[in-house]
Amino acid sequence: MLTNCKIFVAKTAGFCFGVDRAIKIVYNKLDNQNKKVVTLGPIIHNQSVVDDLKQKGVEAIDKISDAAGCVTIIRSHGVAKNVYDELLSVGAEIIDATCPFVSRIHDICFECSSSGYTMLIAGNKTHPEVVGIEGHCLNGAYVFSTERELADILSKLDVDEKIAVVSQTTFNESEWKKLKSIILSSFPNAKIYDTICNATSKRQSDARELSKKADVMLIVGGRNSSNTLKLKEVCSENCKTFLVEDARELYDLDFSDVKFLGISAGASTPAYIIKEVERTMTEILNNEENFDFEEAIDKSFKKIYIGAKLTGKVTAVNKSEALVDIGVKSTGVIPSYEISNDTTKKPEELLAIGDVIDVVVMRTNDSEGIVTLSKKRVDALVGFETVKKAKEEDTVLTGTVTDVVKGGMLVSTEGVKVFIPGTQANLRKGENLDKLLKQEVSFKIIDVDEKRNRAVGSIRAVIREQREKAKAAFLETAEVGQVVTGTVKSIMDYGVFVDLGGIDGLVRKPDLTWKRIKNPSDVVSVGDEVEVKIKEIDKETGKIALIMKKDEDNPWVIFNKNYGVGQEITVTIVSITSFGAFARIIDGIDGLIHISQIANKRVENVADVLKVGDEVQVKITDINTERSRISLSMRALLPVEDEKPKEEPAEEPESDVVYSTDEAEAEAPVEVVAEEAVEEAPVQNEVEAATAEALEALADDKDAE
Repeated sequence: MLTNCKIFVAKTAGFCFGVDRAIKIVYNKLDNQNKKVVTLGPIIHNQSVVDDLKQKGVEAIDKISDAAGCVTIIRSHGVAKNVYDELLSVGAEIIDATCPFVSRIHDICFECSSSGYTMLIAGNKTHPEVVGIEGHCLNGAYVFSTERELADILSKLDVDEKIAVVSQTTFNESEWKKLKSIILSSFPNAKIYDTICNATSKRQSDARELSKKADVMLIVGGRNSSNTLKLKEVCSENCKTFLVEDARELYDLDFSDVKFLGISAGASTPAYIIKEVERTMTEILNNEENFDFEEAIDKSFKKIYIGAKLTGKVTAVNKSEALVDIGVKSTGVIPSYEISNDTTKKPEELLAIGDVIDVVVMRTNDSEGIVTLSKKRVDALVGFETVKKAKEEDTVLTGTVTDVVKGGMLVSTEGVKVFIPGTQANLRKGENLDKLLKQEVSFKIIDVDEKRNRAVGSIRAVIREQREKAKAAFLETAEVGQVVTGTVKSIMDYGVFVDLGGIDGLVRKPDLTWKRIKNPSDVVSVGDEVEVKIKEIDKETGKIALIMKKDEDNPWVIFNKNYGVGQEITVTIVSITSFGAFARIIDGIDGLIHISQIANKRVENVADVLKVGDEVQVKITDINTERSRISLSMRALLPVEDEKPKEEPAEEPESDVVYSTDEAEAEAPVEVVAEEAVEEAPVQNEVEAATAEALEALADDKDAE
């Protein structure tokens, strides 16, 4: 009989989160499936659990072909990348129960090996977790568990080779520290990831400290469990240590002269086995100071309840959840949908391992050792106070548009979702709210409903305030003649509105360009950045008139610089009238070729001689800059016909030939033409006078346009 023997249990004995999660998944699927449920290998390294599942119809299979048509659960150890494809090929329905800590290692190996790194894995080469990890390395990996094995591997690598190192989640922590030091001494630039599970590390640490005080350590767990074996190895360094799978093995052990007995258990050991061991040890000890194991376990738990606000440290993050150490034996889990209201971001973007965060308890499950937590609800409570303060102080908030809903959109800010009506989104007419989805926006709070914890915001209010400030700043320094840059905001028939940064200015149609245009859209488009000059400004009303056409582009300036009276040039006919033709000299400058200046003979119809598009040689005969008129002449470049004096008809000899009346009449027009030629000049002068009046009227019409 043992007397005065004290029994202490390590704080972190029993199921870890990954194992607990995997078992929970199996039992849930068993209760809710019509299909056969199988596990790819034993779900955990504990025979009693495996046997219990087998009695309930869950078979542990080794061959992928046996998974055909079954609900197949991948255990917490994880599997190689190709196994997923092979399972799908046989028609298996995959349920992935891989521990999040192991999944993280898979991701590291895949990313590093994809980037050309040689992978090294510290662990047991035959352990299913290590086999799975190796299967996520694109070019395979080197596996080692001792200093000797590591030295052999390092000797095969090039000095400048890029290497990345991970460890099995249950690897011996003290051994891992030594191996890391060896690697860094040879490869100082090696990427080393500390992937020993936080729970494993804590379990080993607690067991080690307990073993330093104990006479004997009792490790409860499966003999094929890696983490259980590591616990025995750690404790054996300090005291005598026994490993038992269940209470039946206790009777074969010698506990004589033991005053202090320590107990720890592997991650695959259910609580009921630990309790069974405790009850049996009580019977063996059979003294008056029986140790109440259940009470010890209860003491290791904080009293937590639904709605309790706690502070914890993030220990792992994956796509579906985050694990949080909240200082109790139970594992704190935050589902991805409880991390943040911002659905546009992944959990890994919002949380990092080591972050200390506030959470609220949503649910507790003592039998499974899981506490479901929410971060977003704590954030929302704190964030709503920030939102209320922003309303009171009229400050600007920023957030991300997460949803487009009926009548508007939701913006996540400070952990709160603020509703912004479509009318307050500051979009142009016809634009869709989807344009802002997942975009960061600035807004003001315009209404708060404290009873319902809801708030309404406005992007337009921020834009309006910004424009007012910009407008005031612009008007303070703006002066007539100042050249500024702006953006074309809208186009009207009469001109263009330009956004000068908080204030709009108008460029009227005649001030857009020196060219004649039908519509301002011929010159600019909405969104164009333009350089304009302030023509007029009314600082009281804020109205600004602008000019876009530049003085140096004035075609009359260009013309007067390069052309003069008497100059011979080539022009292009652009229009035909009854009194002449207009010809383009340069862009924006046309001259008139009067009908009398087209040829050195009478022209009845201008269109008989010229047509639009013809290029002709002319001489500049007159320039009237004040009236913006230019006269051109084609006739001035033609040779002058000499007038021949009339000759008396010579006497013809008599002849027997008689001219017919028609032939005689054919001679008559010669004299008629000569007579008309005498009177031609005054007739042309009258035409020119009439034409000048018509030209003046036409020019006035153009000026009116």
